[in-house]
Amino acid sequence: MKLSNRSNRVTMLGLDFGSTTSSAMVATAGVEHSCTTGRMGFGVPQVEYRSKPVFTPFNDDKIDLARLDGYIDQWISESGIRCDTLFSGGVIITGLAAKRINAAALARLIGERIGEAIVATADDPRLESWLAFMGSCSMLSRFHAETPFINIDIGGGTTNPAFGKNGSVLSTGCHFIGARHFQFEPGTYRLISMSPYGKELLNDLGIEKCLGKDLSSQAINAILNFYIDALEAISSGNTDFFSSPTTNRYQQVPFAFESTEAAPVLVFSGGVGELIYLENQGKELPGTTHYGDLGIDLAKRIVQSPLLAAHISDLVPDNQGRATVYGLTLHSTEISGSTIFLPDSDILPRRDLPIVARLPIDADAKQILHALSLVEATPNGACIQVVSGESNAGSPVADMGIPICESLGSVKSFGQHLRDVCMQVNPKQPVVVLVPHNYGLVLGNYASNWRQEPFNLIVIDEIPDRNAHFVTIGRLHNNIVPVSFYGVC
Repeated sequence: MKLSNRSNRVTMLGLDFGSTTSSAMVATAGVEHSCTTGRMGFGVPQVEYRSKPVFTPFNDDKIDLARLDGYIDQWISESGIRCDTLFSGGVIITGLAAKRINAAALARLIGERIGEAIVATADDPRLESWLAFMGSCSMLSRFHAETPFINIDIGGGTTNPAFGKNGSVLSTGCHFIGARHFQFEPGTYRLISMSPYGKELLNDLGIEKCLGKDLSSQAINAILNFYIDALEAISSGNTDFFSSPTTNRYQQVPFAFESTEAAPVLVFSGGVGELIYLENQGKELPGTTHYGDLGIDLAKRIVQSPLLAAHISDLVPDNQGRATVYGLTLHSTEISGSTIFLPDSDILPRRDLPIVARLPIDADAKQILHALSLVEATPNGACIQVVSGESNAGSPVADMGIPICESLGSVKSFGQHLRDVCMQVNPKQPVVVLVPHNYGLVLGNYASNWRQEPFNLIVIDEIPDRNAHFVTIGRLHNNIVPVSFYGVC
């Protein structure tokens, strides 16, 4: 499907390389002001291209880069995109694929090949959980604004839960529970390969490791019983399950969430998630180990669990098996306001900048000095994120859910402190400041003494707070820029 030529829309790309499958998605959307918040944002997106999922190719302990390169060529050709016109996008390598020794190299290579608009990352489990929630149930969560949701994204190598309410993710986790820790000759239970976590689990369960032989029905049941027990613990907030040395090895990022008056609604995504809803709808699934793993068996067992299956007939999320790539394409990027401060448009893009500090707007010179000393320690510059002040609870616009902008006095004070510290430190690297409201140009002018000081200062406004470690800022596009976060805390 070729993309239509609509100059008023931007194009976004997502590439997801997982334990079992890899896929691509291209979407377009208009950029417009929200009538409720006043922020710049994407209009209703249109998915222009979805690739067919392909098995992620491996060669021994490495990802097969040559075969993936061919898939990328195919996806670019089929979608009709031009990489130099991309507004934003992301590459994420997850699960067992992220554990291969050349995963980080693949992320870098794809980022270099597709272009500067791309954020490429491997083994970022919190980001994966966040993206899966956004791609799967963010719309459901907003529609049922008072209802807490847990999205459980189950793939080949990991289970990535995320707890959220009203479209916002509040906590995330990651566990080494998935369909592909045991690989079989399709149509049989003849074991042909195991992940390190699969080997550990057989050892924990007292099952003989027998490559080339069939696993018994008792062994399959023992594996599935452990997975179901773990998933029930995750979904119910039972963190004690993973507290023993034996079970803790299957927990990469602990998952905990605040108890709520209403029990959270459970929804599923990922490859196993898609099979869960097909099974529950009475649709015929492929036969025994059709995909060479335990995905079908695990989906059937989840449907049989009263706890896990409590809501699968009531609320069905979007995108299911494609939730991560959908979230990556459409939700990984924020859009700046149009009152940004740039010393020179050619200073952008800036990729892979660490966020070295999160400061309140009333930060004093000592706090800003500490943040700039961290910027000086980076080779290519860094980012300071200004977090929003408290809204005036008595304000009528606060009652409408619209945040209150900081006062001119606090913006001026922060800018002057930043100017004084920059004159003292004289930073050689670019200093990027992200602010939550539309005062980027004003703050930049105060900090640069109305452009009389030669600082490499960039102020990007209208960027909501994201608790992350790194940021990438794209090129200027009609006075706005894309801002992508990764390394989610």
